[in-house]
Formats: sequence, structure tokens, C-alpha cells
Amino acid sequence: MSTIANIIWIIFGGLFTAIAWCLAGIIFSITIIGIPLGRQCFKMASLTLAPFGKSIVYGGGAPSLIANIFWLILAGLPMAISYACLGAVYCITVIGIPVGLQCFKMAKLSLLPFGAQVV
Repeated sequence: MSTIANIIWIIFGGLFTAIAWCLAGIIFSITIIGIPLGRQCFKMASLTLAPFGKSIVYGGGAPSLIANIFWLILAGLPMAISYACLGAVYCITVIGIPVGLQCFKMAKLSLLPFGAQVV
């Protein structure tokens, strides 16, 4: 069932969003300072390409906490709010609930991506 949902997701915008995340990751990875941000963009791209059937495992230590604080202030909060609002819009209809739940999953990852793994 998750394969069918992922195919529908890819057709209706998941592919374009994943490509955009990959391009952002490539741009961030040009500089040495931007490489950690680029890695997080690639993580978001992997989740955005096929989110159904994947889960996020959170871990990490003090370095992840410090990086997440900077990420939260600079980029994480607006991204998480936009994904959460989009998820709420999708959850208005019964058919959109699975897509809305995936948006909530992406909101959580975009809020605190350092130390998280997509499995």
C-alpha cells in the first residue's frame, strides 16, 4: 500500500520537491561551512521523494542539539510552520489525511533535522 501511495505522491509533486531539496543541498555543499546544511537538505529530499513507509529516528548528542538550535532559529521554524499548515489543510478531507500526516512528519524533521535519521 505504501508503494502505491509513494507513486501517487511522486506524480503529484513529490519529485519536484525532492529535486528542489537536492538543488538546495548542492548549493549549500559548495562551501565547507554549508556542508552540514546541505546534508540536512539531502535528508529532507530523501523523505520528500517517498515519505510513505519511512520513519524518523531521533538521536544525537550535544553537537546535534547546538546545531538544531541554530537551524531552528535560521530556517527550521518557518519550514515547520509551513509544513504543519499544509498538513492541516490536507487533513480537512478524509482523502487527504494520509498526505497530511506525511506533511506533519516532514514538519517534525524540518524543525530539528540534526541527529535524525530517515529509515
